This record gives sequence, structure tokens and C-alpha cells, in this order.
Amino acid sequence: MSVLAACGLGLVLAGCGTPAAGPADRAAQAAAPSPVVSPASPAASGPAGAAGAADVSEAPARGGAGATRRVPPTLAPGPGGLTPVFERRAPLSGGAAAEKTVALTFDADMTADQGPRAAGGERFDNPALIETLRRLDVDATVFMTGRWAEEYPDQARSIGADPRFEVANHSYSHHAFRTPCYGLPTLGRADMAADVERAFAAFRTAGVRNVVPYFRFPGGCYDDDALRALAPAKVTAVQWDVVGGDAFAKDADAVARQVLEGVRPGSVVVLHCTLSAAPVTERAIARVVPELRARGYRFVKVSELMAAG
Repeated sequence: MSVLAACGLGLVLAGCGTPAAGPADRAAQAAAPSPVVSPASPAASGPAGAAGAADVSEAPARGGAGATRRVPPTLAPGPGGLTPVFERRAPLSGGAAAEKTVALTFDADMTADQGPRAAGGERFDNPALIETLRRLDVDATVFMTGRWAEEYPDQARSIGADPRFEVANHSYSHHAFRTPCYGLPTLGRADMAADVERAFAAFRTAGVRNVVPYFRFPGGCYDDDALRALAPAKVTAVQWDVVGGDAFAKDADAVARQVLEGVRPGSVVVLHCTLSAAPVTERAIARVVPELRARGYRFVKVSELMAAG
């Protein structure tokens, strides 16, 4: 079954939208998306922004309890106050700025109406993937839906408590913020900011720490109307430049090759933490990580990538 066909049957996750989210297809995805802008001073205003920034400031930085506490960087709003969009930090030439860094990001997808499927045994989590990232000592950003955090609160709390990871917002419902978007149900514009804030509330209820004020559009689908509607949430939207291709994939080596061929310094890679719809991701990561390290790459969270440059 093709990815798009699977999306049409309701097996939806952000990877269903990745073909349209890549740079080559940006025009098809948004008529006039706001340009990526430079990092601004960290902000913690607004309900969602405050939740993310406050949680991060309470968590120690990597290095132990005595380490300096940090608030994650955000981007300045786009023209007219639109929600800013971050895709890749292109390094400057020469010196430390040319360091080979890459951000692996994992979407923990679950749509609002998939509770019966989870109750029936379908796995929207992937504990083996998280344990492999820990074993390989890989920093990563997990874009989590609020519904996922409700279904797997212990895992959500464990991920948020681990200094290797930061937890970002992937909406509560995993409904689309632009239509069409690979068969996803579509939120009304009046409901978009509230859906994002509901996800942050679900993280707080589950006791998730290390929450950052970043947001990923379900399916990667957005337009300026969505960016305008999302502005009250005070988040920075995060896209990607490398499609992992793990959604509904059966060949771990093919996923690994796609990632390895696409990564450049400053890349953001989109993959998934959803076992039923992305069953080979853990095996692909077990190949990708040592190979990229052999090439001189260092794995960072999106917050670190955004701060560089």
C-alpha cells in the first residue's frame, strides 16, 4: 500500500505529508509561506509559549544537576506577526560555524479518534526506538501530539525527563492546519491555537518536563492563514529538509540510505516514533547513527541547531 493510500485510510502521521513538505514542493504546500527568519531572544509569552519555556527552564542543561539552566531559542515573528518557520540552519563557511551537526526529530503521532485502535492493541508508541537512542547517546527532539501523551503518559514523562531529549508540540488532535493534507481531518482556523495549547496542557497533565515552544504541523501542511491563526500560541514552527521516508516503510536499509543521502550540516531529519505505522525506524537508526558519526556529524536537539548560526 502506498503512503498516500494508507493516509487515505486514516493511517495518518506526519510522514504522510513529507513529500509535500520538502523544499522542492514548498510551493505546492503553501502559496506564500513566510520566510525562515533569524533567531530572536528567547520568549516565554503567551499560554503555549509560557508552558514550553517554563518547563525547559526548570530542567537542567545536559551535564548534570549543577549545569546552567537554559531557555530554548525561538524565532522572531514573520511579516505581519505570522508564526515563524524554522527548517534548517545553513552553516556559515569556515570555522566552528561549519561544524557538522544534524537534528534527528521523531513525530509521536496519534489522532484524536484513534483511542479504540490503541485499546485494540495497535501500537502508536515505539519504546525500542527510544531505548536505542538512549543506548547510542543520541540527542533528539520528539514532536508529540497531546493525544499520544494522554495514551502513553509514563513514556511521555520518561522522554521529557531524559536530558537527551526535548519534547515539542505536534498538535493535540493531529488534524490538518491546511486542506487538502493527505486525508487528515481539518481544523477550523478558530480552533488552531487552542488545539496547540491543549497539547501543552496534556504534557503538563502527564508531568512531561523539558517541553520546548516549538510546533510541527501535522502532515507538514500549512499556509499563511494557518501561520496567522497560530500566532497567539507563541510557538516557532519547525519543518525539515530531510525526509526519512519511514512512514509505512518495510525496508530499514532503504530508510537509512534515504537519510544518509539527504543529510547536510545543519539538517533537520523527520522520522517517526509510531510503531504500527513506522515499524522499521529503530533498525534504520541503528545504522544511521554510527555512519553519520563516522562522517563527523554530531547529533543535536532542534533548540541547539536553532541557536547556532
